[in-house]
Amino acid sequence: MQATTPMPSSAVAGASQARPAARRRVTDAPTRMFHWLFALCFLGAYLTADGESWRMLHVTLGYSMAGLLGFRVVYGLWGPRQAGLGLMWRKLGSAPAWLRSLRTAPSITAVNWRQGQNLLMAFAVVALLVLVVPLTLSGYATFNEWGVFPGDDWLGEMHEFLGEAFLFVVLAHLALILGLSLLRRKNLASPMLTGSVEGPGPSLVQKNRVWLATLLLLAVLAYGAWEWQQSPNGLVSAKALSSLVSGNGGGRDHGDDD
Repeated sequence: MQATTPMPSSAVAGASQARPAARRRVTDAPTRMFHWLFALCFLGAYLTADGESWRMLHVTLGYSMAGLLGFRVVYGLWGPRQAGLGLMWRKLGSAPAWLRSLRTAPSITAVNWRQGQNLLMAFAVVALLVLVVPLTLSGYATFNEWGVFPGDDWLGEMHEFLGEAFLFVVLAHLALILGLSLLRRKNLASPMLTGSVEGPGPSLVQKNRVWLATLLLLAVLAYGAWEWQQSPNGLVSAKALSSLVSGNGGGRDHGDDD
């Protein structure tokens, strides 16, 4: 019987250092696809908010946001557990108890500030989802000139206010991600970029459902193509395209409204 030669401790240490850090998947492909399509649609809609030349593109992007919200609600109700909307509601449901802990805690260090940070993140996400409803409804009403009286554009003003409020929440959301990433020394944007995070533990996502994310992308593109075909001048007028190419105009160009 041959004796087994033990490996040197230096070789064991080298092998452990060469082994890549453990990663686990926490966000599936459809959730990430929704997130980025939702963000891009809002960015495009905000940049094309002013000027008749960009109006159809602005409207199409706004309707796309409404459709994406519908997908997220359905996926959150009947999709996998880690994508469920109930997780966010449960986080927000713990807000009253956390606020009470601020008064009853014997010292500042005794407060669970990490829970408070997570509550702020959840509130920002829910606020973005909820704001889409009045934002798109007011946009639809403005586009179809509902309740418009001579010299009174209250629907348009409401739509503009909601758009600015949505932008404020977006910027607050980004600031929270950046600030907490620095505070915790961990990239909190990673779940929406790669779908996974470093660290031990089981993966929350058992099926990535890339096929569903692909279908969602194709549905948004197909809707945009359909709107382009239905519009007599396309989603962007020739005047707006020529101004963009020549560098004389941008998405938020008030000159077209004069």
